[in-house]
Amino acid sequence: MSVSDQIAVQLPYLRRYARALTGSQHSGDAYVRATLEAALADQPLREEIAESRAALYATFTRIWSTGHVEEPTAELRSDSAHEQAAKTRLATIAPTHRQALLLTTVEEFTREETAQILGVTEEEVDVLIAQAVREIEGESRTSVLIIEDEPLISMQLEGLVTDLGHDVVGTAATHAQALEIFERRPAGLVLADIQLADGSSGIDAVEDLLKFGDVPVIFVTAYPERLLTGERPEPTYLVTKPFQETTVRAAISQALFFGSSKPLS
Repeated sequence: MSVSDQIAVQLPYLRRYARALTGSQHSGDAYVRATLEAALADQPLREEIAESRAALYATFTRIWSTGHVEEPTAELRSDSAHEQAAKTRLATIAPTHRQALLLTTVEEFTREETAQILGVTEEEVDVLIAQAVREIEGESRTSVLIIEDEPLISMQLEGLVTDLGHDVVGTAATHAQALEIFERRPAGLVLADIQLADGSSGIDAVEDLLKFGDVPVIFVTAYPERLLTGERPEPTYLVTKPFQETTVRAAISQALFFGSSKPLS
């Protein structure tokens, strides 16, 4: 497989990671694009990236850490309130501990690979992850709507959310149920499956919910390919089934960090 083909396979996942770091697909894609441009201009770098997936993420991290990437101008895009809030938070908080948590949970790198990507020791990775976990525990409480048609998974998510100190406003198995619950009790966070019980779409349900305002959304799905290419509703995060609870916790941390943690009034 050529270097180009190897990068193409990993590109959707790198976009997911970049989006989680920046809080915006626009900003995340700017850093991904800069990474690809650097690889095209540098043969030794292309050979380095070809060695492993971790090498690609390490290259991205080096570019991300510089912060010198030109993002789309205001004339070419319109930032949502969510994206504006993300930029404000990122200006004051170092993201390294969040990177460690994302790399080991969402991206499923080993401690050794994560250390390589971040340029730290494995012991330092453990410290960074511990810092991220403490941050998760310190997040503000919010209300959560769960859109999931599998009862056991719905119960698991409800228990996890409750254990984190959040309130569940309701669980919905269909598009219509989700809208009914949200209109009655607006939530500050949505966990949504993509394929629902009556054949309706969780993506469509989320798009309708986002008409009420910028509510952070985490898709929990067995069909990640439906979200890893092209545009998707903002702001969204992705957890692939079957999932680890630590991955969901990391996604909730990211969503509440970058998005609103208060129910709509």
